[in-house]
This record gives sequence, C-alpha cells and structure tokens, in this order.
Amino acid sequence: MNLKRVVVTGLGALTPIGNNVKDYWNGLLNGVSGAAQISRFDASKFKTQFACEVKNFNPTDFLDRKEVRKLDLFTIFALVSTQEAFADSKLNLDKIDEDRAGVIWGSGIGGITSFQQEIIGFCQGDGTPRISPFFIPKMIADISAGYISIKYGFRGPNFATVSACASATNALVESYNYIRLGKADVMISGGSEASVIEAGIGGFNSMRALSERNDSPETASRPFDKDRDGFVLGEGGASLILEELEHAQNRGANIYAELVGGGLSADAYHITAPHPDGHGATKVMKNALEDANMQPEEIDYINVHGTSTPLGDISESKAVKNVFGEHAYKLNISSTKSMTGHLLGAAGAVESIASILAIRDQIVPPTINHFADDDQLDNKLNFTFNTAQKREVNAALSNTFGFGGHNFSVIFKKFN
Repeated sequence: MNLKRVVVTGLGALTPIGNNVKDYWNGLLNGVSGAAQISRFDASKFKTQFACEVKNFNPTDFLDRKEVRKLDLFTIFALVSTQEAFADSKLNLDKIDEDRAGVIWGSGIGGITSFQQEIIGFCQGDGTPRISPFFIPKMIADISAGYISIKYGFRGPNFATVSACASATNALVESYNYIRLGKADVMISGGSEASVIEAGIGGFNSMRALSERNDSPETASRPFDKDRDGFVLGEGGASLILEELEHAQNRGANIYAELVGGGLSADAYHITAPHPDGHGATKVMKNALEDANMQPEEIDYINVHGTSTPLGDISESKAVKNVFGEHAYKLNISSTKSMTGHLLGAAGAVESIASILAIRDQIVPPTINHFADDDQLDNKLNFTFNTAQKREVNAALSNTFGFGGHNFSVIFKKFN
C-alpha cells in the first residue's frame, strides 16, 4: 500500500540537564552531568545516594496549583514537555481535525510516587482506609496520554505503551504507524518517568543495577568505560509532534527530520539481563533498517541504549558490529545517558530528540566519563568519548531496550 511519510515538527524536553530543548541540547554538547546527591529525600541509608533529578523546576510555573495536586510527577513532566513541543510546532487547534489527531505516551512505571505516598500514609495511620480519590488516576500509566488528549482536544488514537525502558520508543513507533497508515494526521508522542524516590532507588539497588559511586556522582554514569558499575537513575519527560508530511507542508511547518523506520524485537532470554551475544539488539536494528528501506551504510550516528551496566554495554556493542560490519568503524556512537542518567520509560523520547538535533546541527553529542578502555569491547569503535564531534549526519538510529527483553529502534533522517 502507499504509506504516508511522517515528519517531526515539534520538540519538548524536561531533563536533568535542561528544562527545555535548548538547554538540554546545550548540556549534551557541553558534556554536562546531571548527577548529584538526591535532594528529594534522605538517601543516606541507601547503597546509592545520588541520581539525575530535574532541577529548578516548579510545576506551578506551568500548571494551575489545583491541577498539580491531582497529578503524579510523571504526568506533570508529560504535560510540561508537551506544552513546549506543541508551542514549538505552531499547530493551530482551530485548523486541526481533532478526530485525526491522537496521543500515544510511554512510561515504564507510571505513578510510582503517588503509589508510595498512599501506601505509606495508610501504614502510618490507624488502619482506616483513607485513600485519596485521585490515587488511581494519579497512578495508572495511561493517564498522561489521557490528560494530554483532554488538554488539546485530540480524539484520535489514545493509549499508553508500557515496555520498561523501551516505552517511549514504543510510543513513537506506534504513532509513526498510525500516521503512515493514514489513520491520523498528527500525533503527540513521547514518554515520562518520575522514579527518583525511595522505592525506585531501593528497588534498583536490590537488583544491583545502580552505580554506587557515591563519592563522585557526576562521573558515575560511564558507558563503555572499564570501571562502569551500573546505571544512574534519571527522571523527566520529552515530547515529539509527529505529522503526516503533506499536513505539515500545507501549513508551512518547520520540519526537524523525517521518521523513516521503526524496529521491534524480543530477547526471549532473561527478565533483566540482555542476551550476551546481542541477538535481540541485532534483530531490532536490522528490522528498523528493513522498515526504513535503508542499508546499514546509510546510518551515520547511533544513539545507543548504553546504560553503563557491565553486561549491557558489551552486548549492544556486539550487536552494532553484527549489523553494521565494517561500516561500524565509520559510525559515531554515543550514549547520552552518560549525562542525563537513565530516564527509564522516557529515555527513548529524550534520546530521539538528541538524534534529531544531531541531524539538524551536524554534530554528535559525546559519551562523557570515559577514563579507561575496556578490553572486552572493540575500542576501535568510535564511542565519541568525552567531546562532541562535528560530522555529516544524514541519518541517525536510536536504540532502547527494556527489562523483559523488549527492544525498539527508531531511525530519523534529514528531510529532503
């Protein structure tokens, strides 16, 4: 069938290194670390006492105070990042067919902050169930998509994707499919996460997934470094406005890039560990290339999942070599999680924006905190260590992999 072309016309970001797209991008290019001692609660008794928190952020600067009380932080992040993306797109609500405009939003965990607060409140009480009437709407992972659709009046496809750390990329791929199949003209898509709380830090600590470099938080997220010891938990959200090409051109929209392909696969191996030979990661990148009708040699930059875990970084680098062969040595590879930390279900949206802006500005953001080569990796690969690199970037691929073995890749291309 004749598939529609899909372009990106609006961007919004709320991250640990910048509360808007401009500041986020500048933070990436300048190698800024968002990691610091946790400010939201006393983490002194935890094995990990630091995270990448969103900083200098007051929700009431963007939303009504009464509305904020009804929302979990992950939904606040979703609404605020979408507010920026929508304004950036310059869409006119009076000229949109609301029945052909939708929202697909990703979150791996949803309202875990609200869940923790209600349970603590119940346990500290006298046993009488005094549960907030907003508890369930604040907690459920689909509520961000619902709130966004209500705010903008979008009556088209509307749901949440939950695939752990791949959730936001999952949402982007689904949105891309609805538009290219002719079922929607405009989609708001992205992801948000707010898990820097006791349950989040404690849960990941018990899995031995987090870095415990408490004496140097800013250098703790070190993908592909010999001494990496786990990921750094992050939070925030990012939103992308996707449009059918003719719809965007007819209104004279600014087009950042074209979304040309999406891939899906499963490791079918382990609930948390990646396949040691990168089978699932290999398959998902091949699927994305096939979907985009592109050859491996056409990719210039890969924004890798690159979490800074001992096993994950090795597995993904093997997969890159499996897919790209000799061209792997001509690619730029970087993990922006070295700066933002791991935003879990929001990671794919935040990192897609980095990929898109790499195409716009012809520069690849770095993988910071590289101090020593790991002999288990092929160090001839260009991991863009420590400093951003100018180069021609016509196409970029972004990877996200989630607990449960969920793998998603998405490809953006310079619009011509």
